[in-house]
Amino acid sequence: MTPPQSRRGGSAKKPSGGRGTPQGGRGGAGAGTGGGRPRGVGTTKKSQPTSMPERRKAKPVDVHDPDGIRLQKLLASAGVGSRRVCEQMITEGRVEVDGQIVTELGVRINADQVVHVDGVRVTLDESRVYLAFNKPLNVVTSMNDELGRIDIGDYFGDRKERLFHVGRLDADTEGLLLLTNDGDLAHRLQHPKYGVLKTYLAQIRGPVPRDLGKRLREGIELDDGPVQVDSFRVVDSQPGKAIVEVILHEGRKHIVRRMLAEAGHPVLSLVRTQVGPIRLGDTKPGKFRRLSKGEIGELYSAAGM
Repeated sequence: MTPPQSRRGGSAKKPSGGRGTPQGGRGGAGAGTGGGRPRGVGTTKKSQPTSMPERRKAKPVDVHDPDGIRLQKLLASAGVGSRRVCEQMITEGRVEVDGQIVTELGVRINADQVVHVDGVRVTLDESRVYLAFNKPLNVVTSMNDELGRIDIGDYFGDRKERLFHVGRLDADTEGLLLLTNDGDLAHRLQHPKYGVLKTYLAQIRGPVPRDLGKRLREGIELDDGPVQVDSFRVVDSQPGKAIVEVILHEGRKHIVRRMLAEAGHPVLSLVRTQVGPIRLGDTKPGKFRRLSKGEIGELYSAAGM
């Protein structure tokens, strides 16, 4: 795990030159947490992740909007495929609009309607923004920090969209933070009811007892109630310290730090590497990337939408 570093050498002073927007980096598919093959010393068996609620079928309704745009044209504009490919998908019964299977090519809809192709939601509204940001250390998860500290507004304050951050990361925690102007999706992704998993890598003091994973899966009692991890494993172990992976769908404040401290292993450094199906990848600290159409569809699926 990269040692904690401040983006500004530890200074909490606001950057000069106004609230500029750093350029977005391109993220890769792999995990962005160190090189080399991790050693599985003292690993524990993963538990089953929280089951997702099934998307209910809507009652039959007329989805056709005479003032709308042809369905195949919207699908092609959304990047599903060529117009001809989209027409074939429709006639094969692979496209749903507002829960209804559509097989007629003359159907017109608007961009506000909910469309699924092969069970995966397709984003038709081009005004929607979905970003994966690697929040650096010493940056506050706020669009306008009242104490004048460096916040994510310093990276995104000049954008015209009103962005929601999905959950929070402490100032001393780095890693993946999703931002979007899709409020419904943001709500579902951070609400524990929908069971969207978050993955963290924590550096703790070693050695790690062999029963730590079992204890965390069975539950740790905190002052505001018990907490259980969905999965735990030791990624690397060295004399006096270790890196562990913690996966959970909880979203309470400081939950990973509080849980490990209560278990007798205070966190030395912490990074979030994944939210649902979205990985941090190799996006550099302070940089962001736009999610692909496929990643957006996977996020909707993870949130039961």
